[in-house]
Amino acid sequence: MAIAHRRLPFMALAGLSLLAALWGGLIRLGWPLPLVPTLPPNHGPLLVTGFLGTLIGLERAVALKRRWPYGAPLLSGLGGLALLAGLNVHLGRGLMAAGGAFLIAVFVLLWRQQPAVYLATMGVGAVLWVAGTVLWHGGFALYQVAPWWIGFLVLTIAGERLELSRLLRLGAGSRAAFVVAVGLFLLGLVAGLRAPAAGIRVGGLGLLAMALWLLRHDIAWRTLDRPGRPRFMAICLLSGHLWLGIGGVLWLLFGNVFAAGPYYDAMLHAIFLGFVFSMIFGHAPIILPSVLGVGLPFRRAFYAHWALLHASLAVRVGSDLALWLPGQRWGGLGNALAILLFLANSVRAIVSGQGGQHEPD
Repeated sequence: MAIAHRRLPFMALAGLSLLAALWGGLIRLGWPLPLVPTLPPNHGPLLVTGFLGTLIGLERAVALKRRWPYGAPLLSGLGGLALLAGLNVHLGRGLMAAGGAFLIAVFVLLWRQQPAVYLATMGVGAVLWVAGTVLWHGGFALYQVAPWWIGFLVLTIAGERLELSRLLRLGAGSRAAFVVAVGLFLLGLVAGLRAPAAGIRVGGLGLLAMALWLLRHDIAWRTLDRPGRPRFMAICLLSGHLWLGIGGVLWLLFGNVFAAGPYYDAMLHAIFLGFVFSMIFGHAPIILPSVLGVGLPFRRAFYAHWALLHASLAVRVGSDLALWLPGQRWGGLGNALAILLFLANSVRAIVSGQGGQHEPD
């Protein structure tokens, strides 16, 4: 399988934002790393739009097989680079918003070809990306923007899982329950503009409802008894849904302090790390081959980064709730190491796969 070299620059931009976000996050936790002034304040934007926005945009552009959708990963990736380089803040934010606008256009095109609830869900997610970035550009604090960016990622992932659940032939009631859960979350976002605490709690109810829906209906349950890659992917996805539910519960309990401090840290990272990165770990063996044109054979070593992520996140969130800052710091370090181990394991699997080496599942 030949490497798709033309897509490597997009992956490089995404990877740069990811590494910068990890560096900035560790500095924010108090680890004595060399200070790059642009990293700590841009930790969240670099992770959400610079890395994840670029990655999601690239995946959609590859699937659509047209040139213009590559505007999404290009602009969001350049936006992350602009933030990292300390260029004019309006430039970086504008590029990120423009990248999201390209992704909206992609889903509009797909909707016209085949109207479906899962496409509408992912399209609304792209709208939340742009809306959050516009709010940030308009002077809203990042803690006010974070729920909108969380919505971008959660709805993108939930829409993809809904698409795959079509194989289960869900009834009208199940599909309606999904729409209600999404609607609750969106209602919380809008309400939060006027009543932040109430909006976060309503949004948390929507997140919890989506998590319960995914745990009930995700097709991953059908692959748990299949060894190798199918079981690993299923474990990643289902454990991610659990973290989404935990995040929803935390939003319900602590919605009045969604601004700063340990509770805020727990509310964010239960979703950004527990849910989103579980999905990345689980989908990587499928997404990376399609995007880069390289094989990513399953390795039992993949369970190492999965286990480290969840163990360290449990330490971090538990320490947040106990107001134990040393535990939060060490848990955060474990989170970063888990992501770096994921990258190392993926590169190793790609290289060994190119060489024809295979490990038993």
